[in-house]
Amino acid sequence: MRIDLHTHSTASDGTDTPTELVRNAAAAGLDVVALTDHDTVGGHAEARAALPGGLTLITGAELSCRIDGVSLHMLAYLFDPEEPELARERELVRDDRVPRAQGMVAKLRELGVPITWEQVARIAGDGAVGRPHIATALVDLGVVPTVSDAFTSEWLANDGRAYVQKHELDPFDAIRLVKAAGGVTVFAHPLAVKRGSCVPESAIAELAAAGLDGIEVDHMDHDAPTRARLRGMAAELGLLTTGSSDYHGSRKTCRLGEYTTDPEIYGEIVRRATGAFPVPGTGG
Repeated sequence: MRIDLHTHSTASDGTDTPTELVRNAAAAGLDVVALTDHDTVGGHAEARAALPGGLTLITGAELSCRIDGVSLHMLAYLFDPEEPELARERELVRDDRVPRAQGMVAKLRELGVPITWEQVARIAGDGAVGRPHIATALVDLGVVPTVSDAFTSEWLANDGRAYVQKHELDPFDAIRLVKAAGGVTVFAHPLAVKRGSCVPESAIAELAAAGLDGIEVDHMDHDAPTRARLRGMAAELGLLTTGSSDYHGSRKTCRLGEYTTDPEIYGEIVRRATGAFPVPGTGG
């Protein structure tokens, strides 16, 4: 089985619609794909309706969190999307995305970049606006050559000159809320240092003690020594280890299935979940 547990659609900051995403996942030879848009489940219904035969959909979201001033992302799988407290927190984060993005546009203009809010809003379309949309605008303007090059301290990284903080969940609250909604939590790309500051290993241990299920190890932003370090940490803390593409369509260079999750780990995630269940494709 080929299993990719971290992808994005136009419901947040990917360039594939949910329909295109599941069809591309099947074409890439995946057996299982998780749709984990940022702080939203808005793409799930379309993905379900379009799901090709032979492909299983895992519903999820990537939750924006912050601890001790450091941003982190929490992948949440197979939770009940109607659970009111978690739904309310996702809405608070989404509602803060527009003023936050507008603030980053204003900072970029102060830095001499001829970017406009209208340009960013057009790129975002109906998706939850975020930094990748602003990064795409910077590429279009010739300020940086690629989206990844916008995520530096010079521009949009967590310590960047144009960075603006947004409403984010406390990760301990995120774990509690996801568990209460029957879901499973995995800390996304925990040591992706190229994105900015990362939480210390001591914080990962505290999150594990609070019920964190796993950490994303095999990811494009982790080099080989980092992956080895994370595997050792996971073994010590009793955490599951996953691998994922973090696919964003044409917005990033990663490919669907570039990194995958072991079938036994996937089975354990499904076993732990009670809020929702994998959706088998019926040839939609």
